[in-house]
Amino acid sequence: MHEQLWAAIERLTPLAPRFVSVTYGAGGSTRERTHDIVTRIQKEKGLAAAAHLTCVSATRAEVDAVAARYWASGIRHIVALRGDPPEGESQYTPHPGGYAYASDLIAGLKRVADFEISVAAYPEVHPQAKSPEADMDNLKRKIDAGATRAITTFFFDRDVFSRFRDRATAAGVNVPIVPGILPVTNFVQTQKMSAMNGTSVPPWMYDLFAGLEDDPETRRLVAATLVAEQVRALEKDGVIDFHFYTLNRADLTYAICHILGIRSKA
Repeated sequence: MHEQLWAAIERLTPLAPRFVSVTYGAGGSTRERTHDIVTRIQKEKGLAAAAHLTCVSATRAEVDAVAARYWASGIRHIVALRGDPPEGESQYTPHPGGYAYASDLIAGLKRVADFEISVAAYPEVHPQAKSPEADMDNLKRKIDAGATRAITTFFFDRDVFSRFRDRATAAGVNVPIVPGILPVTNFVQTQKMSAMNGTSVPPWMYDLFAGLEDDPETRRLVAATLVAEQVRALEKDGVIDFHFYTLNRADLTYAICHILGIRSKA
C-alpha cells in the first residue's frame, strides 16, 4: 500500500495539485506512518501536503502533540474529522479525555497553531445525523470553530451538490465548498462505499456499468467519461475547485485531468 500510494504521488505531482491529503487507518492505526508520508511528500515533491487528524482513540494532549509535530515539520494544512469507530466497533464513542467531535478538534488545532483546516461535508446528509438541519448545524459549528473550507463526500447527481450549496449558503456557511469527486474504478466497491456514506447511486449508473464486472478497460473508459462530464457540468454551475478521491490509484484521475485540459507542469 505504501508503494502504491507513492506511485500515485509520483504520477500526480506534475499536475501541480493545490494540495494532496493523506488519511490513515481506522482508529489512527497508521498515524505515525502517515506523518512520515505527509512530511516526505512536502519535502521531496514540493507539494502542499494535508494530514488527516481525527478524534478517535486519542486524548486531547496526544492529538495536540501530533498537531504540534506537524507544524514543526512544516505542515500547515490539516483535514479535521470526527473519524470512524475503531475496527470492531459499530458506534462512535468519544474517547475519554479526547476531543468529542470535529468542531472541538478544530478549536483545539487553532489553539496549537494557525493551521489551514479542511472539514467534511455531506451533500446527502451524514448517515448518523438526526436530520438534514442537524447535519447543517454541525457543519456550521465546524466553520465557526475555524475551518477554512469544506470538502464534500462524493456524489453522482449534479443537482445534489447544487441544492446542498444553496442550503449551506442560506445557513451562513461562508467558506468554499469543494465537491468531492470519485472516479469509479470498481462499481461494486463504489456501491458499498456509497451505502456507508449515505450517497445515492442513480439508476442510470447501474445501466452504465452493467456487464463490465470483468472488463476493467472499458470500465475505466466509462468512468473517465462520466467524471469529465460531471466536472464540466459543475463548472457551468460556477464551481472552480474539485477534490479527487484517487484511492491511491492515480492513472484514472490523471486521464480525467488530461481530458479536462490540465497538463503536466513538469
